[in-house]
Amino acid sequence: MAPNNKISGGKVLSSRTQKGKNQLSIALRRAANAIGNSKNHPLKKFFSRIAYKKGRGSAITATARKLAVIIYRMLFYKEEFKPSLHENEERERLKKIIAVRKKVATLNLTDAEKGAIFT
Repeated sequence: MAPNNKISGGKVLSSRTQKGKNQLSIALRRAANAIGNSKNHPLKKFFSRIAYKKGRGSAITATARKLAVIIYRMLFYKEEFKPSLHENEERERLKKIIAVRKKVATLNLTDAEKGAIFT
């Protein structure tokens, strides 16, 4: 799952992840693809964000690598996987509030109109 960095003279020629026939890598990619098809998996937002930026193939590779890191931490550090859904939801809610306040500020509304929007 690690990138294959081909460097010559300090210049990165290629950093593409090789396909390979590693059975674990194939299983992680299939699991990542299933995450992409699911509706409410903890890693679905991560998958969607990467897929929007770089495409589905890159999202599968990135999510498979994230799964590998999670499994590694569970096995070697004996840590339980705890998705931080509540923190992400709270952060998104605050971003939406800030965006609405900026929008209201650009509209130059009076105080009475602002009170009506935020109640």
